[in-house]
Amino acid sequence: MTHSEILQKVDWKDLRKLSTKEMLIENNLTIPWFFASCALAYYHYYVLALPFSAFFFLTSLRQVHNGFHNSLGTNKFLTWFSLFSNSILMIVSIHAVKFNHLRHHKYCLSEKDQEGKSAHMSWFGAIFYGPVHMFLIHQITLKEGNRNYKKNVLAELAAVIVFASAVFYFQIHFLIYHIVVMVIGEFLMAFFAVWTVHHDTEENPSMARTQRSEWKNRLTFGMFYHLEHHLFPAVPTIKLPELAKRIDEAIPDLQKKKTF
Repeated sequence: MTHSEILQKVDWKDLRKLSTKEMLIENNLTIPWFFASCALAYYHYYVLALPFSAFFFLTSLRQVHNGFHNSLGTNKFLTWFSLFSNSILMIVSIHAVKFNHLRHHKYCLSEKDQEGKSAHMSWFGAIFYGPVHMFLIHQITLKEGNRNYKKNVLAELAAVIVFASAVFYFQIHFLIYHIVVMVIGEFLMAFFAVWTVHHDTEENPSMARTQRSEWKNRLTFGMFYHLEHHLFPAVPTIKLPELAKRIDEAIPDLQKKKTF
């Protein structure tokens, strides 16, 4: 079944709109995890802080991912601010990630898809490729992005440098911990955010992997409904469980590969 045929069979357009409650959730999901991880790290409970840091990284990824597709329910400036502020906290230029992610949707798993490169590798190859992946998405955006993308990438990188320099200069130990964990998270992106959802799907790139286990989707904040996201990228993450249900009802025989 083609992508266009699936679009015709599934009722999805109403899912693009967020209620006020849903908008507040999508735009503030990161806050408790960030403060909890920083509080625990402040008192040197680094091991206890790690899962909170991981959930902060995951929820930040969810937030900016919705921002890439204008699905946060906010205006243009607030969406930009979400990407910019998360750049500082995630220690990466989120606009560089956005540029490559939108190209990933357009050229999925083809030669022009830098984000999708690790999907063609082994799982351990994708892990080792992680640092190269993060360098290349910045390089490609600065080379091929338009003036606005380049301006945002440079501004975000400058803000990250200022933030990190201040943290290390003043030896703010709990923020040093945060920076180190975020860098490790960024280096694992090629594996967790690309390989897990796209490996062995080259024969039909738009049919990414997905997850149907309720507890696994709750644990991962719905970030592994990736088939649904590629078929309907305008649908916010908070609506993906409902979208998955509609797809299963409308096309019960649709072949789906699991993420994990």
